[in-house]
Formats: sequence, structure tokens, C-alpha cells
Amino acid sequence: MMKNRFAVVLAAGKGTRMKSSLYKVLHPVCGKPMVQHVVDQLNACDVDDVVTIVGHGAGKVKNQLGDRVSYAIQEEQLGTGHAVMQAESVIGKKEGTTLVVSGDTPLLTADTLISLMAHHEETKAKATILTATADDPTGYGRVLRNDGDQVERIVEHKDATYKERRVKEINTGTYVFDNHALFDALNHVDNDNVQGEYYLPDVIEILQSRGETVSAYIAEDFHETMGVNDRIALSEAEKWMKRRINRHWMTQGVTMTDPEQTYISSDAVIGADTVIEPGCMIKGRVSIGSNCHIGPQTVVEESEVADNSVIRQSTVHHSKIGSRVNIGPFAHLRPETDLGDDVRVGNFVELKKMSMGNGSKASHLSYLGDAEIGKGVNVGCGSITVNYDGKNKFLTTIEDGAFIGCNANLIAPVTVGEGAYVAAGSTITDDVPSEALGIARARQSNKEGYKKK
Repeated sequence: MMKNRFAVVLAAGKGTRMKSSLYKVLHPVCGKPMVQHVVDQLNACDVDDVVTIVGHGAGKVKNQLGDRVSYAIQEEQLGTGHAVMQAESVIGKKEGTTLVVSGDTPLLTADTLISLMAHHEETKAKATILTATADDPTGYGRVLRNDGDQVERIVEHKDATYKERRVKEINTGTYVFDNHALFDALNHVDNDNVQGEYYLPDVIEILQSRGETVSAYIAEDFHETMGVNDRIALSEAEKWMKRRINRHWMTQGVTMTDPEQTYISSDAVIGADTVIEPGCMIKGRVSIGSNCHIGPQTVVEESEVADNSVIRQSTVHHSKIGSRVNIGPFAHLRPETDLGDDVRVGNFVELKKMSMGNGSKASHLSYLGDAEIGKGVNVGCGSITVNYDGKNKFLTTIEDGAFIGCNANLIAPVTVGEGAYVAAGSTITDDVPSEALGIARARQSNKEGYKKK
């Protein structure tokens, strides 16, 4: 029978080396805060409870993670051991296995964490260290094993002998413990050190002194275990996360002509035979169908794109795009845009909070905001839905099959009926009935002294 499993996420440090007003674990990697990456992977591990230790910026971390986790406050930053102690009131009395992971390790995967916990339980250890093999282990704590391949001790780089520094197996700072053994040992950790802090690795020494088994599990990929403490490490994490995401989608049948110049969020979903060109940024929760062509230099954020659609050199935010839609170049789809199938949105067209039915098109140089446009509508070059009077916004309705001539201004609220025409250069202030022609042109009239009046 599988034991109860818990996780403690260390997310209380301010991160002074980041030199930022943004709380460290909230810095994004491929568009998602580091701590969210960690929690998402833990949720995929089916742990019974995730306790996030918060301190600096606690409110912002809670806003990000919501009620998916429990919280414990570390009022004073007195070290990693002290941080884990704060979880005692939540899980300290429970039987089971506890994973301790830092909120600044965004590259850790659920597969590695599941394997780590399984190894811990199979070896009947009281503590298991996630280790990795580093080509250059400088600066890392070394994991020293005895002749029986058991962990003997962890020595910090600065305290290691020349022989010990040649060891390439390093401590990643991620651990699994028997829950009761963890909190019992934490109560015996002291702060007799230069920093005056309570260190979590001291638990390992306490358990070893009691004759308990301490195991280690070597991660397959060193880069997966990296922690982020400054902007340089943040850029490295971004690089490795980007490679991981792009490799995944390429193995699923997505073509990337230059993956090093393609940025895809970890929450995106992309269909097979879609081509993504250089310079594209797919941000947030995005769904792109099969046989699409995206880019170059296109941004798609928090949007849905159905099969067989093309978006070139354009920006799409919080929008829904149907099948066989052709967008761009240089179009801007702002939030709450909803395009049906076979729609054409051409160069320098801006859309906002509007819908467009199947087969409609606005081929160039138009602004269409706060509008409901039916099926088979043609919107001519330079047409505008004049939706704002300086105080309120109003709706423009263009019904199926209507034809809007070039340089037309539709002063909302207004309706152009089914099959109606609006003559080029018209400023329409009244509804145009179905199948009628609306013409609103006037001779030039100069109003003397208007500015003073």
C-alpha cells in the first residue's frame, strides 16, 4: 500500500541577488512563475498535501497559487531548516513521505520527483537526497558515499578537500524524508554556524548519527535540478525550459523552422503538422490546431486557433479564431475577439471585443471594436466602428451579407441590416435597413470662428 505523500515548497526567501522588486519565486520562466512550475509538477505527482512556506511577498504568492496548496508563514528568514519547521502544524503529526523542494527550481519534472519518492520508499530510507552529476561541480555541496555506495555525508565546496572536490555528484537541495523522522530531527537542529541559521541538510547528519538509512537518487539531467538565484541563472532556466518545450512539440509533429528563436509556454497545446516560424511567442494557455501556419514574428497569447488557420506577423490576445482563417500581416486582435471559419483579417486591421461570422473579411486598414458582424460581410478599407463617445462604448451590428464601402464611419449604436450596402466615404448615424443602400456624404462647409466658440 502506497504511503501518504506530502510536499513542502520553500518559497519564503526574498531573493536579494535577483535585485528586483518582484518576489524571487514569482519571476517567470517561459511565461509562468517559477513557483507555479514547481506546484504544477507536484500536482502531477498526486501528493496528498502541498504546503508552501511563504514569507516576503506572501500575499502575491497566495494570489498566484490560490487554494491549490496550503500555506505556512516563515516570519523571520532563519534558514531552510527553520522554513520546513513552519509546516509542522499542517503535516507534522501525519504518517507518510515528505518531499522538500525549493520554489526556485522550475525545471524539476513530475517524472523525476515520482521516481525520487519511489526510490526512497523502496530503500526504506529515512531520508533520500536528489543528487545530480555535474561536469563542473564548483560551488555545489558534494555527496560522499561509502564503500557500500550509501551516502556517508554531504560536504560543502568550501569545506571539501582536494580529493572531495573531484567528486562530481552534487546535492541539488531537494530531499525526501520519512515525515515523523523529519520533524523529530528538525527539533534537534541548532544554529551554531556563521549565519546563525537552521539548515535542512543538518537533518541528514542527525539521522545518520542515529544509524538511520540515508539514500540518494541521481537525476538523469543535471540541468533539471538547477536553482535560480540571480538573473543569469534565470536566463539559463529559460533556455533549458524553452528547449524542453520545443523538443516535446517537435516530437508530436510540430515543425519549428528555428526552435532557438521560438518561444512557447508550458501551457500551450499545438496540433500536428502546424508550422511555427522564427520569432514567434506563444504565451499562456494557447490552443493551436493542426495544419496551422504561425509567423514569423507573431505573438499569440491566451487564445484558441482552430485547424488550418494562418497568422502572419500579427498579435493575438485573449481571442478565439476559427478554422481556415487568414490573419495578417500586421493585424492586431485585442481581447474578446471571436472569429468564425474562413474569415480574412488583413494588414493593419485592429479588432477588439467583437465577433465576425463565417466567411467575412476585413482585408486592410480598419478598426472594428464593440461590434457583432455576421456571415459573409465585406468591410472595406479604412472602415471604422466609432464605438466611443468619450464616456461610454456602444455596439455596432452588421448583419449577414452586408457590404461596407471604403472609409465608412459607423457611429454606434447602429445596425446595418442583412444584405445592405454602405457607400464609400459615408458616416452612418442611423440604421440601414436590410438590402438598402446607406449614403451619408455632405458638401464641405467651413464654420468660421468655431475654435473660439
